[in-house]
Amino acid sequence: MIVFVVDVLLIFLFFSLFGFLHSYFASNFAKRIIIRRYGNLIAFYRFAYVLFSLISFYVIYIAVPHPNLIIYDLPYPFDFLILIPQFLSLAVIIWTLKYFSVKEFLGINQIIRWFNKEYNVNELDEKLTLHVDGPYKFCRHPAYFFTIMFLIFRPEMDLFYLVMLICITAYFIVGSYYEEKKLIEKFGSNYIEYQKNVPRILPIKLSIFEKKKILE
Repeated sequence: MIVFVVDVLLIFLFFSLFGFLHSYFASNFAKRIIIRRYGNLIAFYRFAYVLFSLISFYVIYIAVPHPNLIIYDLPYPFDFLILIPQFLSLAVIIWTLKYFSVKEFLGINQIIRWFNKEYNVNELDEKLTLHVDGPYKFCRHPAYFFTIMFLIFRPEMDLFYLVMLICITAYFIVGSYYEEKKLIEKFGSNYIEYQKNVPRILPIKLSIFEKKKILE
């Protein structure tokens, strides 16, 4: 049992480190430092950031302990039925992808604009777009919510996967807060009004959890 406790603590530690670095390098503060030092080469920042995130997540994933304590293993037919909400969640994730530019998200468009001498450093590392339609009518971060749902609904759950799921969920919740600070900075009162009318992650409006005053 002590071994499992140590394993869980190590998983939390390393994924927390990943979350901190990921959030820091995604911040406007870090991006403005890059601009002051390298100017419009910030156009390459987004692509480098995505690459760094993928590599660092993979390294941490394989480096941390993988305690294989089975939490549950659903018997037939429940192991099959639980795949239904998982595939529905995947469908909504794909639907969400239609509402933003994947090439912009990956940093490809930024590099193209740089080579065409069309890059504006005021964009920082991406052109932000305010989405309020489609899945964004139900919650402000549908990709986060339905990714969590996709990860939750699985026929087998072991200790490693459960701890990783908790870490990812916590990161989405905390990360959405910092992401929205950037969106408020960019879109001002339009985004504040959107916050008032649409719940953040859970697509159910629970006023007790929603802030009456968005700006601090």
